[in-house]
Amino acid sequence: MGTSLNTVFIVEDDQSVRDALGLLLGLQGFSVVLFADAEGFLAARHADWSGCLLIDIRMPGMDGLTLQKRLLESGCSLPVIVMTGHGDVESARQAFRAQAVDFIEKPIDHDKLLRAIDEAFSRQSASQEQRDRQTEATRLLATLTPREREVMDQVVAGRHNRDIARALDISPRTVEVHKARLLAKLRVNSIADLVRLSLQNRDTGQG
Repeated sequence: MGTSLNTVFIVEDDQSVRDALGLLLGLQGFSVVLFADAEGFLAARHADWSGCLLIDIRMPGMDGLTLQKRLLESGCSLPVIVMTGHGDVESARQAFRAQAVDFIEKPIDHDKLLRAIDEAFSRQSASQEQRDRQTEATRLLATLTPREREVMDQVVAGRHNRDIARALDISPRTVEVHKARLLAKLRVNSIADLVRLSLQNRDTGQG
């Protein structure tokens, strides 16, 4: 099941609050999906869902903070807005420690909620762009020949052409040719960009 980028998933056990929020956000043009408890959301969730989550803290069964922590640990990228009718400092601290976008107390201030949702979607978009860049970097790196990869590793390690030539038993001129080819293949314009791409990919465990 795919969802649009502007989907708000509401997890709230109070049906009147759930329906009111669904109506409000629907009138604002958002796609809204409603859940009465955390377990129902987890059972239905798909990895390709995008948008943001609006979670109530106090619910029967799994509470909102536990759901938030569970999603963070599972690698879920959906930004979370936490709402509560019983705000306290410790709950807010836990929510923000688990990367909540905002912590909103009931009765809900609609303007504050809409600002938080805008911020959540901005985070979602930035996160998706980062994943797209990493996917593209991985794809481009896979086009390198074994020799080009060896040259790239030497360049990224900060070695000069003559040192690379000696290490790989090729001429400095051949090193230059390989460098030009791998820069073109990776669509980067400088050694600094090459280093950045290599490190980004290494950080994901794919390089």
